[in-house]
Amino acid sequence: MSSQELGASLSDLALGSRAPTAGPVGSSGGPPSDGGTQVTCFTEDLHDVTLHFQIIRFSKQIYAWVGCNSAKFGHLYAAASTRPGNGVSVTSVLGGTSDNTGLSMARRLVLKTGLNIVLACNIPKDSPMLEAAAERKLVEKLRTLSYIRSKPGEANTSTTA
Repeated sequence: MSSQELGASLSDLALGSRAPTAGPVGSSGGPPSDGGTQVTCFTEDLHDVTLHFQIIRFSKQIYAWVGCNSAKFGHLYAAASTRPGNGVSVTSVLGGTSDNTGLSMARRLVLKTGLNIVLACNIPKDSPMLEAAAERKLVEKLRTLSYIRSKPGEANTSTTA
């Protein structure tokens, strides 16, 4: 094959193919039903600290990143429900075991969502109040995105009188 034929083939390939899309970006819509992804990013100022959040919703798992004052990745945890007792297993994928900031957050997110959770957390280990506030904001956003199931008997606060 000559270089001209190769160039023409590559041009045809580039014109004929479409880049895969990642689904809606932002905070619109509910969970992806067609196996796509949904990306949500937001920032909150809590306790004189800027927290950055990113949530990526896949069909059967959620990836969440919480960054404190910077865009550093931090520790990475993976959590999933286990059978038969509906417990939750959590492991540290990246980062040491001496800093467990985010480990219990990942466990609670699995219990609330019923989905596998991959959580990257960059919160200082000596700030438990900041970690709790970050988890509250993350859970609040997951609830508004309909990623957290409502419990039976839980009051619906979105109704108007």
